[in-house]
Amino acid sequence: MVADGAATTTPIPVRVAILGASGYTGAELLRLLSSHPHTSIVALSGERSAGSPMGSVFPHLAFGPPGGFVHSLPDLTTTAEVVTVAQAGAVDVVFCCLPHATTQKIIAQLPLDKVRVVDLSADFRLRDVDTYAAWYGAPHAAVELQRQAVYGLTELARDAVRGARLVANPGCYPTSAQLPLVPLLSAGLISPADIIVDAKSGVTGAGRAAKVGTLFCEAADGMSAYGVAAHRHAPEIEQGLSDAAGAPVDVVFTPHLVPLARGILSTMYVKLAAGVTADDLRARLAAVYDEEPFVHVLPAGAAPPHTRHVRGSNHAVMAVVADRVAGRAILVCVIDNIVKGASGQAIQNMNVMCGFPEMDGLGATPVFP
Repeated sequence: MVADGAATTTPIPVRVAILGASGYTGAELLRLLSSHPHTSIVALSGERSAGSPMGSVFPHLAFGPPGGFVHSLPDLTTTAEVVTVAQAGAVDVVFCCLPHATTQKIIAQLPLDKVRVVDLSADFRLRDVDTYAAWYGAPHAAVELQRQAVYGLTELARDAVRGARLVANPGCYPTSAQLPLVPLLSAGLISPADIIVDAKSGVTGAGRAAKVGTLFCEAADGMSAYGVAAHRHAPEIEQGLSDAAGAPVDVVFTPHLVPLARGILSTMYVKLAAGVTADDLRARLAAVYDEEPFVHVLPAGAAPPHTRHVRGSNHAVMAVVADRVAGRAILVCVIDNIVKGASGQAIQNMNVMCGFPEMDGLGATPVFP
């Protein structure tokens, strides 16, 4: 059920700061917030671009809405300066788009009794700090904050998000995998064993920093698997699926890089519980997401969704198909990796935290062609 815009104690307009605004997720936050009726951008950080106007880093933001959104934005500054502004009580919501490991130390400096935080890094997604250390190569530096963090897969955690001061925004792959799989596991319709998640992502998922693997000549005209049997989103997916199943769940997860700017397509292979059909899976998903504005379940016989069907939007579209192998089914889910997989879901979580309608700032229709 979508939040109904219940009363909030947060001042309006909400004063927003974005840490790491010079990356793709930061720019996407600004694009979406440009149409949000209840926010005002008061601080932006970008270490390498500190002192520069936002328009010099992302010129596309200068052309909308009328008058030029970019002209009302503060210049980029350092993370330390934004933290100081937040400590002084001049910020209501902080979006954190910094790299993992860095984020823990920064958020620990923020006054969470006064500021709500939505963290787009991986630092607070894994509840078990030992699991975090094993997958990210260093001990968790803010264990007490981890205990406060709420994992913000909005449609499945709305009540917890509503009262949170710190929300861990889910990863892009885990969003596309958990939205279809969690309701099926919680209802006992599929086996928790032998789940395969085969996922493809556009190049923006690798971030804006220059890397050889994402150069045009390296990424164009081809597709490659990466992080095989070792991708850090695997334990995040397993955490959500284990919660849903009520017992540990292991998945086979392989991500692939495809020559798209944005978009994720995840194909999931599952074993049906005894007596269950693919139609039962579809009916369950349709019932769970019937009143959700952003999650859509295609009817039987419809063509599987394409990434272009959600490009630039906060929508997730999924399909269920009976496998030709008896007792199995195939699920397909598409999202825009930097909207529903990052910045759009972050704004959706902010809306829930602040008591705003969830559609605020997120009403954009997908862009096609």
